[in-house]
Amino acid sequence: MADLLTRLFDAHPDETPYLAHGEDVRTRGDVRAQVAAEAAVFAAAGITGGSTVLLQVPPSYTQVQAMFALWQLGAQVMLVDHRLKTAEVDAIKLVSRPQFTVRGGSFGAALGFAREYELVTSRNTGGSPAATDHRLVQFSSGSTGVPKTIGRTPASIAAEIDRFARIEGMPVAGERVLLLSSTAHSFGLIAGLFHGLARGAVAVFATSLTAADLLATAARYDVHAIFGTPFHYALLATARTIPPLPSLRAAVSGGEIMDPAVAAEFARRFGVGVGESYGSTETGVIAMDVSGRLRPSVGRAAPGVVLRIDNGEVDVRLDEGSPYLNGGEDRYADGWLRVRDRAELDADGCLHLRGRGDSLVVVGGLKVDLGEIEAVLRTHPGITEAVAVYSGTIEAYVVGDSAAPDLVLWCHERLADYKLPREIHVLPRLPRTSNGKLVRRHDVLRAAAVPA
Repeated sequence: MADLLTRLFDAHPDETPYLAHGEDVRTRGDVRAQVAAEAAVFAAAGITGGSTVLLQVPPSYTQVQAMFALWQLGAQVMLVDHRLKTAEVDAIKLVSRPQFTVRGGSFGAALGFAREYELVTSRNTGGSPAATDHRLVQFSSGSTGVPKTIGRTPASIAAEIDRFARIEGMPVAGERVLLLSSTAHSFGLIAGLFHGLARGAVAVFATSLTAADLLATAARYDVHAIFGTPFHYALLATARTIPPLPSLRAAVSGGEIMDPAVAAEFARRFGVGVGESYGSTETGVIAMDVSGRLRPSVGRAAPGVVLRIDNGEVDVRLDEGSPYLNGGEDRYADGWLRVRDRAELDADGCLHLRGRGDSLVVVGGLKVDLGEIEAVLRTHPGITEAVAVYSGTIEAYVVGDSAAPDLVLWCHERLADYKLPREIHVLPRLPRTSNGKLVRRHDVLRAAAVPA
């Protein structure tokens, strides 16, 4: 990973701008020097090649520099969303056994990008060094409550950077990108930070998450592109006034499929169609359309990606082996990863998504396994059965002798805020099919919750 970072930094002169936040613009040379200084601090703490490090820092200059510094030392970086609660982080530590934890900020830190956080590095008892050459490790919630561990090798990351570089319309040298997608997740990390390093583009971050600030930032830097989630585009479309954005030529949404009405309203007000980037933590980018002209599809397969539709679901070829370091046995076989999205390919090779084939849903661009919520509810001593469903918001239906407010607190202590059920209904019994299986249809469950 250190070699990859060196190649990316060396791809353009040190004086080239790389990151911008408010009035603080940092060149590639600035970031390179800060990464070297941070690496020296980590090395003094005992982190070296093959060390396993859980990194939980809100999106910030600090996060970027710490991540790069750990990779410069050859560490395996376990990247954890800053919004996860202590119970969720403890579950990750239990299965991944990091030797070190590097934290900054606090749980529930404000959304958006900040400049600096104070880092605290601690050594964990019973941690294990890296057993594979995976250097980026991420986690997805599991239906049993045990997180799946997903690894990316330097070769895999380099291949994805190359894919983005070959996709028509991606930012090029000197262009500025308003990067709203989280740098703790794959699209913001690879398409934003790494692609910017490779091509000489500038990643621009807003100071707060309001339509006025996002647009003021876009105007200040005269951005050429915007990368965000449907939430960001819906927010931008509500702005009372839109400043001149003469260079804006592209807008790409990732994380979840955008409501066509939101895409249409943004295009009407900004004069730029919203493209889609579709991928997964396991594979990286799968298909992409920067132009926004291929809606309602998510575009064609990205260069170098081999996909197929098997039994109505997307499979992606991964020749370097399973990306899972634990779990995932039902997802990877014979060189193919089952993404578990239902989809179709049209005559032009464009991919049309038709929803999930499992219990995974996307809330605000973040993936949530409804099975994890059910598992947390079932651990409550007063609950015997639980079903979670998603219909715009997450709702839970349970059987037991506990009151809903108590269950809300139970979940709040054990689940990140974006995973929390917005409503919890306590029923005398849950609806079942004729063969005894729990019904997971929102309309049936909602009807059962209405008093007769």
